Amino acid sequence: MSCLDCPALPTFLQEAGRLFLWLPTPHTHRKIWQALEAKTEVPVQLLEDLGLVVAIAQGALKKTLETMAEVLSQEEMQASRALFLPGDRDPCWQDCARVESLLQLFHRTQAELLLELLKENRLTTYFQPIVRARDPAWVVGHEALVRGLDREGKVIGPDLLFATAREAGLLYHLDLAARRTAIAAATQHRLEGDLFINFSPTAIYDPAFCLRSTVWAISRAGIPPERVVFEVNESDRSPDLDHLQWILRFYRQAGFRVALDDLGAGYGSLNLLHRLQPDVIKLDRELIRGVDGDPYKAVIAQKVLELAQELGIVTLAEGIETAEELQWVRDHGVDLVQGFFIARPQPVPPRLGSIG
Repeated sequence: MSCLDCPALPTFLQEAGRLFLWLPTPHTHRKIWQALEAKTEVPVQLLEDLGLVVAIAQGALKKTLETMAEVLSQEEMQASRALFLPGDRDPCWQDCARVESLLQLFHRTQAELLLELLKENRLTTYFQPIVRARDPAWVVGHEALVRGLDREGKVIGPDLLFATAREAGLLYHLDLAARRTAIAAATQHRLEGDLFINFSPTAIYDPAFCLRSTVWAISRAGIPPERVVFEVNESDRSPDLDHLQWILRFYRQAGFRVALDDLGAGYGSLNLLHRLQPDVIKLDRELIRGVDGDPYKAVIAQKVLELAQELGIVTLAEGIETAEELQWVRDHGVDLVQGFFIARPQPVPPRLGSIG
């Protein structure tokens, strides 16, 4: 997918059309052929070079792909190439960019709810307060956390949203929508203090293109850039460090700060400090959980804190759930904290200094 295609959401794939398949092995080819032949209502045409063309009735693509998923392994689904074309036309060279793995197409047909949320702007933002470790009653900022809303208004959590987006190739669309929603909500609530916004670097191809609408939205909202902290977490960190540095450089040049989330969650976390030089590091909640009673966690966390303090990096401990955890991080010099013990994410953020 090229950057120019990114703003356009894919269709719901409900039309009648033809599904073109190119399979990696004769064995995979035979399994799909036999599975579809068993369903006599699905016409199948053989092509050369392990290809198939499957006629798809209106609204039947999802069921047809589910039939294939029953007989193929995940690896076979990933290695198979697929192209769905509405109507009865043959592929042309312009369609080459639309060819995707069979697995990705399968996930897209399973992602109807996410597509509905994105098309109908049914995303909302919850805010979790970030407070001073030495004075937990004092709110200094908020982390913006995306939520979805189904048709009945029931809240859909971020884990499900982002897992679906990754599988269906919709990560760019969700990531961009989440950022825009966070900025709009911060403006609506006249948010004070720092605003922490998550982003997925693997969804950003060219920062100058992919992030310009975010920078424009922040400027239009009148939010001073120095109050905005963009944070990248361990799970969505790009394996291409040069690309990630490019993204962070773009943010910094626009006047924003950057945070490294989930520090301590991955084996390569400490090696990233000298490359990325974040303004803030967030200690992973798994490292903080029970740190007051776990000598191994305590040593690791203490060394990370000492390193950050020597480098002049602001430290934030997330996932604080007990008074004992809060006391430990305070005693060891953490600057900021957040977690359920302080306050849960909520749609209306508390004002600065209002907790307690």
